Amino acid sequence: MTVIRNVALGCVLGMLAAMASAKTDIVVGQQLEPPHLDPTSAAAGAIDQVLYSNVFEGLTRFGPDGSVNPGLAQSWDISEDGLTYMFSLQPGVTFHDGTPMDAADVKFTLDRARDETSQNAQKALFEGIEAVEVIDDLTVKITLTAPNGNLLFNLAWGDAVIVAPESIGEIKQMPVGTGAFKFEDWVQGDHITLLRNPDYWGSPAKLDKATFKFIDDPTAAFAAMMAEDVDVFGGYPAPENLPQFEADPRFQVLVGSTEGETILSINNQMEPLGDVKVREAIAHAIDRQAVIDGAMFGLGTPIGTHFAPHHPDYVDLTGLSSYDPDRARALLAEAGFADGFTTTLKLPPPSYARRGGEIIQAQLREVGITAEISNLEWSQWLEEVFKGKNFGLTIVSHTEPFDIGIYARPDYYFQYDNPAFQALNTALTAEADPAMRSDLLVQMQRTIAEDFVNGFLFQLATPTVANAKVRGLWKDAPTQATDLTGVYWED
Repeated sequence: MTVIRNVALGCVLGMLAAMASAKTDIVVGQQLEPPHLDPTSAAAGAIDQVLYSNVFEGLTRFGPDGSVNPGLAQSWDISEDGLTYMFSLQPGVTFHDGTPMDAADVKFTLDRARDETSQNAQKALFEGIEAVEVIDDLTVKITLTAPNGNLLFNLAWGDAVIVAPESIGEIKQMPVGTGAFKFEDWVQGDHITLLRNPDYWGSPAKLDKATFKFIDDPTAAFAAMMAEDVDVFGGYPAPENLPQFEADPRFQVLVGSTEGETILSINNQMEPLGDVKVREAIAHAIDRQAVIDGAMFGLGTPIGTHFAPHHPDYVDLTGLSSYDPDRARALLAEAGFADGFTTTLKLPPPSYARRGGEIIQAQLREVGITAEISNLEWSQWLEEVFKGKNFGLTIVSHTEPFDIGIYARPDYYFQYDNPAFQALNTALTAEADPAMRSDLLVQMQRTIAEDFVNGFLFQLATPTVANAKVRGLWKDAPTQATDLTGVYWED
């Protein structure tokens, strides 16, 4: 009888052990909820954070180290003149609705992105494409108007993922991609659920289910992690809590770098902000380190231009806009605003913006500038600030990789229009020689720094708090994504 009981007990314990080691679902905390689920028609990084690589894929894709790797294109050939790219697609790829992904879908995607009526937030990525041709089901030919050394890089952006014409009508609510996970549901205001794609063409996901839980309040984020209701929180919004997590063996803390240039964006077409002396005064009124310490608890690298410090061509130009309140007051007087002026400071939800905004408001007040704060939800910010350009100042982190080219777009939301900078950007696009490209990038960085286009604050760090048993997470964020395709639970 005792033997039977022991055998039975052993079976039960074995079953429990197997169940304990078989965890294949994960809950991911995220501060911002996407406004919709089409990465090809919005500037919201929150869309990519959920869907990039997980649900949608491009011809190329970013790796965790920022490298550009094959995606839906397994290989490519480039003509000697740099004008023609021949892409060979991965065989046997299907969309989540079962339809095959082929060259016609690639043509549809790229033609849609560069169409005159395109809503793609990064339409400029595709402007140099002259034609997209279907050679056969698995071969696509892209012809450029001029050589573009950035093409493979551009095609890795979330704005360039491949979509199908059959699903485009409902893509904002029902995304259909080719990735290792497929969309299951979206309870707005709460969560998005993804399920493992059993028919994935590449290496299958190790997780069966992933739930992205939207928690915008830092206090609530801390409570959810401590209660273990959330397994992973990328871009954790309360860095003051990190020492507590680091001291708790239940958790791991990863602090990496991002492509996120955090800036005090200035509407260059709104008076008096159109005056370079006023913009320079704003720059000298800001104590970057005080913002980093107060809003990010020391996490962040000061920047003096819109470029990532970890890039080999970065130039430290912080000295051009050093903290100097007396200089700021003198510049305001020279510009005719000795008594200061009033403008708006519209802030999206992230902690760096809300907390940083209060610090910057106080710093501007010291030199006579009154910045009236409005706290906006993310969808409001996109509509009012990014699309509507109805703002004086705002704070946002630009997480797109290598995006200095946005300063060559006069219709971009901060409305900087400098033909000299635009010429430099055009030259960079056509230049393949590394030394020449480096020289152009130095000139571009210096141009926007000397024009004081925006208040350049800091490069955003990305703290991730996770259950200690989770493996395969990205430490750095070369693009704004929570790539779960290689994530798993350690037994």
